[in-house]
Amino acid sequence: MTPAPRPKVITRHRDGQISAYLTDPAAFGTLEPAAVFRARAGDEIVESAVHPDLERVVYTTLNGVVCLTRSGDLAWASAFEPSSNVLHGHRPGCVLSLDGRTLWVYRPDAMAGRGEDQWVVYDTNSGAVLARRDLETVGHGAGHHVHPVDGSIYLDVGEGQDGAVILRGSAGADGEVKFVAYPWWDRCLIGLAPGGGQFMTVDHGQRDAAFHRHPSGEVLFTLSVEAFGYDPEEAFVEWCGGYLTPDTAVVTLGGEGEEEDEWFRYHLVDVSAGTVVGEIAVEATNPYELEPLGDGSWLTDGPDGHPVRWSRTPHPAS
Repeated sequence: MTPAPRPKVITRHRDGQISAYLTDPAAFGTLEPAAVFRARAGDEIVESAVHPDLERVVYTTLNGVVCLTRSGDLAWASAFEPSSNVLHGHRPGCVLSLDGRTLWVYRPDAMAGRGEDQWVVYDTNSGAVLARRDLETVGHGAGHHVHPVDGSIYLDVGEGQDGAVILRGSAGADGEVKFVAYPWWDRCLIGLAPGGGQFMTVDHGQRDAAFHRHPSGEVLFTLSVEAFGYDPEEAFVEWCGGYLTPDTAVVTLGGEGEEEDEWFRYHLVDVSAGTVVGEIAVEATNPYELEPLGDGSWLTDGPDGHPVRWSRTPHPAS
């Protein structure tokens, strides 16, 4: 039996304030922050992550990574040298490991004019660099995905029209970090299954969604636009979606109507059978707003900036 996913810590940031939310099993409707942090004056937050015990926050800026305590004290900081004056085109990203002991940071240094892109692993406590991987990418940004069972970290580097590169990093019992690059340039990583056995990608050209075995990357099955009942000349697979439950994934299809109005729909896939099994109605303003949590629930954005948690099973609002 697949264990129930542990509560996740979700962050949102606005005007220098970082709010952390817990996806408690009983919390539905508009979520209230479990902790709130204030970034240093002058720091423009790109991405953020909060430690599982809610006592520390880490965030990236265009020129570094910062770790603060809940009281606002600086725990440590690491500058990306030399400082870049490029305002657009590079977004450093970060994620905490499953146990919160390490911080994984993607540095799009090529776009920032610093040389090669890098993937850097920090000790969350001290800020010491534990491992570093030079990447043969020229990325604008990247998405991190933490494996829910073995704790390895997937990285999906977006290179714009040149495609996407997927890598995986893992730390052994001796603390040594190993990096593996998957042999694709045309697949975008969407999400990891809650049970850890597979992951989902979408073709960079948006022609299909594929499901792969973890960690080998072996393709288990692929679903084209036609498999969802659409004409590939009129519809495409969006680079979003993910696993609603261990057995059900959400694949998003989009297109443009006769009057040039854009549309999108969320389709459900039985990942054990490799078949399309219906649709799900989601109150969202754009296809990328949906964030499946893997336990049958999902998040959308609320009008006040707080995330809203939904489920196909009615729950009283928290």
